[in-house]
Amino acid sequence: MDHFFDVSRMSAAQAQYEAQKIAFAPIVFQSVRVLRESGILKALHEQRSGMSAEAIAEKLSMTLYAVTVLLESGFSAGVVSKKEELFSLTKIGYFLLNDPMTRINMDYNHYVNYLGLYELEAAIATGHPAGLKIFGEWETIYPGLTSLPPKAKKAWFDFDHFYSDSAFEAALAIIAKDERRHLLDIGGNTGRFSLMCAKLLPACHVTIVDLPQQLDVASEAIEEAGLSERIDTYAADMLEGATVLPAGYDAAWMSQFLDCFGEEDIVMILSKIADTIEDEGKIYILEPMWDRQKYETSAYCLINTSPYFTAMANGKSKMFNLGELTRCIVKAGLIISEIHDQVGFCHSLVVCEKKRKGH
Repeated sequence: MDHFFDVSRMSAAQAQYEAQKIAFAPIVFQSVRVLRESGILKALHEQRSGMSAEAIAEKLSMTLYAVTVLLESGFSAGVVSKKEELFSLTKIGYFLLNDPMTRINMDYNHYVNYLGLYELEAAIATGHPAGLKIFGEWETIYPGLTSLPPKAKKAWFDFDHFYSDSAFEAALAIIAKDERRHLLDIGGNTGRFSLMCAKLLPACHVTIVDLPQQLDVASEAIEEAGLSERIDTYAADMLEGATVLPAGYDAAWMSQFLDCFGEEDIVMILSKIADTIEDEGKIYILEPMWDRQKYETSAYCLINTSPYFTAMANGKSKMFNLGELTRCIVKAGLIISEIHDQVGFCHSLVVCEKKRKGH
C-alpha cells in the first residue's frame, strides 16, 4: 500500500497541472458525462477512423457549438484524441463508455452526490449530512432510500449492489465451511444476500434485520422467490438503545453495513450482537477496506466514497481501514479470528468471535 498515490518524484510543473485538474474536476466530470449521455462517445466508438465535430453534430442532431465544447473538454481530459480535424475515442473514453464499474460510479456520483456535495464543508463542521436536504428532511439517508427520486434511487442501489454482489458467493463459500444453522443478516436491505444464502446453504435459516422500509422490499423478493419458510424478517433500528436482537443464532452477517455508522455506534451495534449470539457463534463482517486493496484504483474509489457518507448519508461514517474496524471490534469485546482479502472485487471478510476466558 505504501506505493499508492506516490507523487514524490513529480516536478513542480506536473504538480501544478495536477492541481488544475482538481480545480476544474467538477466541470470536466459533467462535460465527460454529457459526452457519454449525448451519444458522442458511442459515435466515436463505432467510427474507429475518427470523426469531425461537424460530422458528429450532423449525426446526432446537435449544434456544432455544443459538440465542440464537449469534445474539447474531453480532449483535455484524455477521453478523446485529436488528429487534425478528426476526433477519436481513447482507452479512457472506451472505459467511460463501456466499463460497468465506471458507468455505475459516474451515475452514482451524478445522481446521488453531485448537488449535495456542495454542502460538504457544512457537513464537516456540523457532523450532520447537510447535503441530504436536496432529497428530503431525513436525519440520515437510509430511511429515505426507497423514496429517492427514481434516477437517484437506481444509481444508489446499482452502486451498492455492484460491489456487494460480486463478493456474496465467495463469502458464502467461506461461511459454508463453518456449517452455520441460524444466521442474522443485519442491515440486510433488499434481501439479496439472504436470498443467495438460502439457495446455496440449504441447512441455514436466515433472519433479515433492518428498518421497516427496507424489509417491505425484502419481503416481496422473498415471497417471489418462494423462500418465506427459509427467511424471516425482524424490524429493528440498530441505533436505538432499547433494540434487542432475537436469540438462538450461531452466526451474524453484515455486508457494507458498519461503514454506515460512526465508531461509537459501531461499537454499540457489535456489542448488541455479542450479547445475543451464541457462545460458539461467529460474526462475519464484509467490508471493502481501502488499505487491504491490491490495486490503487480500488483504494482511490473507496477513499473517495467517504465524503458521500459525510455530506449525504449520516455525517460521521467513512470507508474503513483495518485499524479503524479492529478498534471497534476490540471495544465491543470481540476478537478477529480470520481475515479473507480479495473477496469479490474489493472486499475483505473479517470473521469475529466472542473473547474466550484467558484472551
